[in-house]
Amino acid sequence: MKFTATHIGTATVLLEIGGLRLLTDPAFDPAPAEYRMGPVVLQSTAGPAVAIEDLPEIDAVLLSHDDHPDNLDATGRTLLPGRPVLTTESGAGRLGGQAVGLAPWATYELTVRGTTLRITATPGVHGPVGDVIGFVIEMEGEDEALYISGDTVYTAELDEIARRFTIGTALLHLGAARIDAFGGGRLITMDAVQGAALTRSLGAHTAVPLHYTSWEHFTEDRDQVTAAFEAAGLAAHLQWLTPGSRRTLG
Repeated sequence: MKFTATHIGTATVLLEIGGLRLLTDPAFDPAPAEYRMGPVVLQSTAGPAVAIEDLPEIDAVLLSHDDHPDNLDATGRTLLPGRPVLTTESGAGRLGGQAVGLAPWATYELTVRGTTLRITATPGVHGPVGDVIGFVIEMEGEDEALYISGDTVYTAELDEIARRFTIGTALLHLGAARIDAFGGGRLITMDAVQGAALTRSLGAHTAVPLHYTSWEHFTEDRDQVTAAFEAAGLAAHLQWLTPGSRRTLG
């Protein structure tokens, strides 16, 4: 499936698919900034590559989870009213409005201007508490689907994706995020080795790293991702997005 992607920052991507415009995990606050979450302080180090006022009209938001500021911040929340927001069931309850809660493997059909996208939620594990989902996007007449991992570690449950869908391109939330107060410093997003393993499991021909810069709790960057994919024999599958630049994929 051909589509264009503009990486705005962290997990925020503008996707243009069949004339529809989707925005993932909207975070647009200026940086540097600090966010207190109970005993934890998250620190951003870089702001968005595209200002919120420069976005085109957005048809829907794909929100992996609503309760962490690197996926949804105060400025990003201003984009939610007036359009469908596909997210976790618990997140939809908190957000209200046009938020649609999806359990893993539940599907939502988004029809805009005569084009329909079939969007299926996928499972995820993001620390010891809280819900998270990823997404598979299909379009009629296309043999391949697009997968967006959301903030998750690699678990055996994700192997089911390849049994249900033919994934061409995978947008992977990496960075090996760790927070001592959440899970004793265990991974709460994939590290590079897990990202390579998931790419192999999916059978995807293209893997696009996201969520690996701009926050202090990320512990791996582009160098580790490149090394892990090279070690797995998957270096040719990697495609990098330049923040703020529009690129065709698929």
